[in-house]
Amino acid sequence: MRSQKILGSLEWSFNRSVFKSIGYSDEDLKRPVIGIANSWNELVPGHFNLRQVGESVKKGIHMAGGTAVEFGLIAACDGTAQGHKGMHYILPSRDMIANDIEIMVEAHQLDAIVMLGSCDKIVPAMLMAAARLDIPAIILPGGPMLGGEVFDGRKSDLTTMSESLDMLKAGKITEDVCHRLENTWGPTCGSCSFLGTANTMCSLSEAIGMTLPNGALTPAVYSERLRLGESTGFAIMNMVKNNVTARDIITIDAIKNAIRVLMAIGGSTNAVPHLSALAHELYISAETMMDLYEELSDSTPQIVKVNPAAKFDMEDFHRAGGIPQVMREISGLLEKGALTVTGQSVGENLAAMNLLYQPNRDIIKLLETPFAPQGGIAILKGNIAPKRGVTKPAAILPEMRHFTGKAVCFDSEDAAEEAILAGHIKPGDVLVIRYESPKGGPGMREMFKAMKYLYGMGLASNTAIITDGRFSGTNNGCFVGHISPEAAEGGPIAALRDGDVITIDIPNKTIHAHLTDEEIAQRLQQWQAPKRKFTKGILGIYSQLASSAHEGAVLK
Repeated sequence: MRSQKILGSLEWSFNRSVFKSIGYSDEDLKRPVIGIANSWNELVPGHFNLRQVGESVKKGIHMAGGTAVEFGLIAACDGTAQGHKGMHYILPSRDMIANDIEIMVEAHQLDAIVMLGSCDKIVPAMLMAAARLDIPAIILPGGPMLGGEVFDGRKSDLTTMSESLDMLKAGKITEDVCHRLENTWGPTCGSCSFLGTANTMCSLSEAIGMTLPNGALTPAVYSERLRLGESTGFAIMNMVKNNVTARDIITIDAIKNAIRVLMAIGGSTNAVPHLSALAHELYISAETMMDLYEELSDSTPQIVKVNPAAKFDMEDFHRAGGIPQVMREISGLLEKGALTVTGQSVGENLAAMNLLYQPNRDIIKLLETPFAPQGGIAILKGNIAPKRGVTKPAAILPEMRHFTGKAVCFDSEDAAEEAILAGHIKPGDVLVIRYESPKGGPGMREMFKAMKYLYGMGLASNTAIITDGRFSGTNNGCFVGHISPEAAEGGPIAALRDGDVITIDIPNKTIHAHLTDEEIAQRLQQWQAPKRKFTKGILGIYSQLASSAHEGAVLK
């Protein structure tokens, strides 16, 4: 065991004495030392229950003969950070968290690691750290919250709060309605109750095999969440015993399974750079990943529709069978030989699966009768985005999937929001929001408020947004994000001008400005790189080292 190299002999008595100063015994230090990287805090609803979940994990580890050692991680809330300076920090936090886990594991030579996290950047960071460290590792999310009071035909959630504020500004509802929603949309802790980036990434961790079956979507307040903690403790000890490490599980086949599930559930577009960042840890090229997204999107039907694409929330999705039921339905498309943290293969897990509730075919369709014949995410390419852009057909009305309009260009999200609220945006406009990329932002902010403002102003069904930034997993409307190369690196999006005609053709996977290659090249010759917005701190570092979105926005 790794830990015994620094604890198991007389020459390392210094290290043993450090552990003993905390209260560990000789017997404790003879056992496998299992780290618990816990991102619990009192700021993020999705992480508020992780202290209790962590205690359950410790219980399982101790019962199985290990010694659990817990340490904390940062975890910021995308929701709280929306629309202000804080959003610059959210994507960089992913790489910081992965680095923190690596540092703690290697500095203390831990034998294995259980990682507890629920939200948007935390789970991808944990996947990246696991692949990088290649020791026995498991991820256990905290689970989604329950849905709130019904508003506008469905159970409310955090995005309902945002939309209601726009409706208030438009005079469609009263201030009392907004105040009531403020107190009722989030009745429990847990990750947000829709299929945004948080629940998408938890689902993909389960699809990859790094989370126990049903570990992604069992609600935060269900007692089953605590039993999953105990089971995770036993599972990590079995991995140590059998010398199963993260890279035995996180393989190209496992990533293919994750992409299949992503397409089948119509998950968040943010999963694309996160999976690409994970692939980077395995030395899989960005181009290989882009080819996989395109290929598997074309051949994977979308069989799930939940909020924000339907009225059903994550508790409904869980009760319909959750990720195990989705994987069972698309099992013919999966790499069933891929190993998982259960010690069994994907195929063996599915064969042993027992449903706790009756399937709901309004939520999870049969493969033969899908909601859509292709996946819920599409990769677009064209003279604006030669290295690709990402969109979400599952969140776009069919009549909006081929859209032609005139560009209205903004060099920041803030400028676009001001224009929307001032009434300067008209039906038929294509908002071009650039310099919100990994380097240019920095931090690749989400165009969350811009999309929600369009919705509140009644423009969501007749305008479009294209950006080198990102979108929230809850956004809907015609949008293309992650445009690469980014404007800050002289990508073609930097050459666009007000009035340029742009066509977004999702069925044919293209995004095209009605400009010749010569016109774009001529404009780019006159382009000058903007000054970096931040030169110190993590944003200064990130703006220097971050790669473009198609490479996963990893630090290079």
